[in-house]
Amino acid sequence: MTEISSKELYEFKRTLQELSDKKGRGTELVSVYIPRDKQISDVVKHMRDEQGQSANIKSKSTKKNVQSAIEVIMQRLRLFPTPPERGLVLFVGMIPRGGPGTEKMETYVFEPPEPIQTYTYHCDSEFFLEPLKEMLADKDVYGLAVLDRKEATIATLKGKRVDIVKTLTSGVPGKHKAGGQSQRRFDRVIELAAHEFLKKIGKHINDSFLPIPDLNGVILGGPGHTKEDFLKGDYMHHEIKNKVITTVDTSYTGEFGIREVIDKSMDALAEMEVIQEKKLVQKFLHELVSDDGLASYGEKEVRHNLQMGAVEILLLSEDIYSQRKTYVCSVCGHTSDYTYKNANEESEKICKKCNEKMKITESKDVIDDFVEMAEEVGSDVEIISTETEEGIQLLRAFGGIGAVLRYRV
Repeated sequence: MTEISSKELYEFKRTLQELSDKKGRGTELVSVYIPRDKQISDVVKHMRDEQGQSANIKSKSTKKNVQSAIEVIMQRLRLFPTPPERGLVLFVGMIPRGGPGTEKMETYVFEPPEPIQTYTYHCDSEFFLEPLKEMLADKDVYGLAVLDRKEATIATLKGKRVDIVKTLTSGVPGKHKAGGQSQRRFDRVIELAAHEFLKKIGKHINDSFLPIPDLNGVILGGPGHTKEDFLKGDYMHHEIKNKVITTVDTSYTGEFGIREVIDKSMDALAEMEVIQEKKLVQKFLHELVSDDGLASYGEKEVRHNLQMGAVEILLLSEDIYSQRKTYVCSVCGHTSDYTYKNANEESEKICKKCNEKMKITESKDVIDDFVEMAEEVGSDVEIISTETEEGIQLLRAFGGIGAVLRYRV
C-alpha cells in the first residue's frame, strides 16, 4: 500500500475537523464509503435505488435535498472507472449558512489514509465519520502477548483492530506425586520443558514483531509470574525487549487474555503517544539551550533554514491557523509573501519596485506551506498537539514553529 505523506495526513485531519462541524436541517447529509474491490457500476445502481426510495420522504425540502445529493454522487462517480487503492469516500449535502434559504450544496470526495473495509451508505443530519476517526488511531501498532507455562497467544493491536497472530501450547507436565530423587528428576524435566516453551514463544514473538517497522511498543500479560520470568530471561530479540512498555496480570491466556491486556493497558497506551510528543519537544528545547545546540524557532528563521535544507525535524503546532498569502504586482510582476493570523485577514500592499497596488494571487495554510517545503528537502514533519505542557510551550513561547537542525546555519 502506498504511504501517505505528512501533508496528506494533515489535510485529512483538517478535513475531518471541518466535516465534524457540518449539520443539515434534516436527515439529508449523505455519506458513502467505497472499498477498493467494489464495482463503481454497483454503487451507481445502489444510488439509483436510494434515489427512488427517497421519494417516500415526507418532508419536501428533505426529499429534494437527498435526491440532489445522490445525483451529485452519481455524477462524481462517473469520474472514477475504479475506486482508488485505498477506496473512496464521498460526503454530499445541503449545509445551512444562516437563516432559511441559505443552504448550499457541499461536496467532499477523497481517498482516505487507510483502506476502507466495508461498503457503507448513510443518510443523516450529520456526516457519518466514525470509520475515518478510527483511521486516525490506526497509525500506532502494538505487540501483545499473554502467556503462562501451558499456552501463549501473540497478537497485534492497530487502532481498535486486534489480530491474533499465533496461539501456542506447551505440553509442559503438570503436578506429579513422585517423591525423593524421582521428584527432583521430574522437577528438572518440567523446568527444562518450560524453558524450551519460553524459547519457542520468544522465537514466534520475534518473527511476528520484528518485521513491523513502526511498532510502538509491546505489552506482556498472563496469570502468575511466567511473564516476568520471560521478560527477565534472554528469550526475545533485544529490539523487541526494549519496546516492552509494561506487564499486566490477567486471569486468562488465549484471546480472552489478549482482550484483558488491552482493557488494563489503555492508560499506558494513551500515555505512549503523549510521551513521544513530549520527547520531541524536549529534544528541541535541549538543543535550543545548548551552547552548540542545533535548533531554531519562529516562522522567519525556520523558513530560512528549510530553504537551506538544514532542518532535520520540523515541529508544527496543530493549533496554528495562520494563512500565507502571495501578492503580485500587475505592473512589474514582483511578488511578495505575507503571513496573517487567520484566513479573512489581509491588508493593502504596495509594490516596493514600482509603487503600484498589489493583488493576492494565492492563499494557503501556513502548516500546508511548511509541510510542502519540508517534503521538498526531505525533512521529517511532526504535528504537535496542545495536550501536553511541552505542546503548549511550543505554541505560546515559539509561535508553534520549531526545528531541530542537521547542521548550524
